[in-house]
Amino acid sequence: MDLKLQERIDLSRLPQHIAIIMDGNGRWAKKNCLPRVEGHRQGVKAVDRIVTLCRDLNIEALTLYAFSDENWNRPNIEINALMKILDFYLKKELTRMQKENIRFNTIGQIDDLPKGIQKIIRNAEEVTGENDGMVLTLALSYGGRQEIIEAVKKIAENVKAGYLQVDEIDSSLFASFLSSHPLPDPDLLIRTSGELRISNFLLYQIAYTELHYTPVLWPDFSENDLLEALIDFQKRERRFGLIQEQIVKA
Repeated sequence: MDLKLQERIDLSRLPQHIAIIMDGNGRWAKKNCLPRVEGHRQGVKAVDRIVTLCRDLNIEALTLYAFSDENWNRPNIEINALMKILDFYLKKELTRMQKENIRFNTIGQIDDLPKGIQKIIRNAEEVTGENDGMVLTLALSYGGRQEIIEAVKKIAENVKAGYLQVDEIDSSLFASFLSSHPLPDPDLLIRTSGELRISNFLLYQIAYTELHYTPVLWPDFSENDLLEALIDFQKRERRFGLIQEQIVKA
């Protein structure tokens, strides 16, 4: 890790919640003349690096886009490989999460995953449930539009049952029905591989999130790349719809 980059980080102005679209595993494998699954395996090593650094920096929440609901359309051989890698990662990292006081969390349609994976996930969530350090969230079988639709359905059911009145519905209440609740909205969203899109990730939550795009493929994403993203974030003036003069007065 570059010490000069570390020295440029203002520890008093770190994002509370970082979200990452981990993109480029397949292109990394192609670039290195390897099977796609090897790109995913190398991607897990990048996860380890970034989780460690975020934990060391006392980042409160880290959310990783691991598997979208559209990814089910990929070839079965790749899906099966991804599930095996997820199984291996969760079993391997559970002891570490306990040791480092990390609480494991998931968002998405977890019931769509294989039963064995569901069991491992529930166990990891239960075992780490009392940990009060960083919250590590994996978005699995996740889609932002579907998350919003599910929230609307739940709210409609509550209105129909008489538990809610229509005029009680506001942004705060709506957010409480999202699968990401009670996580705070991301302060910083990083996307690797050079693609400049959101890909149906946390659509409601990123209304005022700072976006950082990097051409680095996810398996190559290093601690230095994260530090550079944090330096970029700390250069931004976050206004949340206000003008500069209002922020100065506040």
